[in-house]
Amino acid sequence: MSTLQVRNVPDDVGRVLKQRAARAGQSLSEYVLAQLRALADRPTIDELNARIETRGRVSLGIDTADVLAASRARDAE
Repeated sequence: MSTLQVRNVPDDVGRVLKQRAARAGQSLSEYVLAQLRALADRPTIDELNARIETRGRVSLGIDTADVLAASRARDAE
């Protein structure tokens, strides 16, 4: 298991984290670790974009322009 040390945490940030940890019934270390896990589990925008790129295009079998034209024609009636 890795050890992580964070230096130069501003006082106000430290206070907020300690308060949140206390409200959650956790130590500061437990609370921050849970937050780090949640952050690590969430993909970044770049990771999401890479996933989208690898999936390729999907054909719905309909022309988008035709769908828009039909919708606009209905709205005009």
